[in-house]
Amino acid sequence: MFANVVRSARSWLDFWGTRSTLAKDSALAASLTLLGFVPTLSTIAARIGDLAERPSDAAAVVLTLAQSAPLAVRSRWPALCLAVTGTAFALHQALAYPPTFASIGLYLAVYAAGAHQARFRRGLAAASTAGYAVLAVVLHGLGSPSRVQDFVAFYLTLAVIWTAGAAMRRWRADEAERRRLSADVARAAERARIARELHDVVTHHVTAMVVQADAAQFTSGTTAGFAAISDSGRRALTELRHLLGVLEATGDSGGADRAPTLAGIAGLVENARLSGQPAELTEHGEQRPQAVDVELAAYRVVQEALTNAMKHAPGRRTTVTLHHHPDHLAVEVTNDGPAGTVQAVPAVPSGGRGLDGLRRRLRLLDGELVTEHRPDGGFGVRARIPARSET
Repeated sequence: MFANVVRSARSWLDFWGTRSTLAKDSALAASLTLLGFVPTLSTIAARIGDLAERPSDAAAVVLTLAQSAPLAVRSRWPALCLAVTGTAFALHQALAYPPTFASIGLYLAVYAAGAHQARFRRGLAAASTAGYAVLAVVLHGLGSPSRVQDFVAFYLTLAVIWTAGAAMRRWRADEAERRRLSADVARAAERARIARELHDVVTHHVTAMVVQADAAQFTSGTTAGFAAISDSGRRALTELRHLLGVLEATGDSGGADRAPTLAGIAGLVENARLSGQPAELTEHGEQRPQAVDVELAAYRVVQEALTNAMKHAPGRRTTVTLHHHPDHLAVEVTNDGPAGTVQAVPAVPSGGRGLDGLRRRLRLLDGELVTEHRPDGGFGVRARIPARSET
C-alpha cells in the first residue's frame, strides 16, 4: 500500500512539474482564496495595527479576494501583484476587518517581487517602503496600540521575505549561466572531436588516394593502384556518413557498430600495401573486446601513422604491431629510413594536426602517445591505451 502511495505521489509530482507557471500560480491563488474563507484558519494571518474589529461586509469579501486572487499573475507581473495585494492588505487593516488567511498573499507577493521582478527593482522597493510607512502612520492615527518596534519588526519580516526572493532570483540566474557555459564547453568539445575525426578520416583516405594516383604513373600492366583508389574513396564515404550522422539534428550517430574498430586495422594495412607502401601487420597476445572509444583510438593511431608514412617515407617498409595485454593495448607503427632503391614519389603536404589530435584523444582515455626518430632515419609511433570493456 505504501508503495502505491509513493507511486501516486511521484505521478502527481511529475504531472505538476509539467504544468505552466501560469497554471501553477492560478492554482495557488485559487487555493489561498478558498482557504481565506475558512474561519478556523483566520488565526494564521498577517496582521498589523490590532485595531478593534468591525463586522465583515461586502467590502471585506472584496478585499479578501484582492489579497489572494492577484497571485495568479505573481510570476508574470510581480509588481502589479504586489501593488494590488499590498493595497488590499493596507485597506483591510485600516478598516479593521476580521483577520483572514488570504492575507498570507502579501508575503507571497513580496517574495514573488523579489524573485521575479527584473526591472525597476529599487523603485518598487522604495515605493513599497513608502506605502508601508503611510500605512503605519494611518494605523497610529486610528488609535493602534502597536508600538514603533512592532511596525519595524513587521517591516523587517517583509524585507527578509523580499531578500529570500532576490536570493532565489540570483541563484536561478547563476544556474542558467552555469548551464549556458556547460553547453558552450560541450559544444566546443564536440566541435573539436568532430574536427579530429574529420582530419583522421579525410587525411588518411585522401592522402592514400593521392599517393596511389601518383604511384600509378610509374606502374604499368596492372590496375591494382586504381582499385585501391576506389577502395579508399569508398572507405572515406562510409566514415564521413557516420560522422554526418553525429551532426544530424536528431543526434543519431548511426550506431557504434559503424565506427572503425580493431578489425579494420588489417584493412588499413592492406590498403597501404595496395598503394605501394610495403606494410605488414603483426599481433601479439589474445585480442579481447574493448570499448568503442578504445578500439577507435587504436584505429586512428594506425591510420595516422600509415598516412604519415605514405607522406614522408613513400615506398619504405612500414610495420604495424599490436600487443594485446590484459590491462592495456599497445600500438606501434614504424617505418624504415631512406633507401636508395626506392622510386621517388611526390610528397604530400602535411597540416601538422594529426599527432597532436591523437595525443589529446589518448589523454581523454588516460593513454599516452610517443613519437621518435629512429637511428636509421625512420620514424616510430607508439601508443598505450588502457583496456576497458564496453558496459
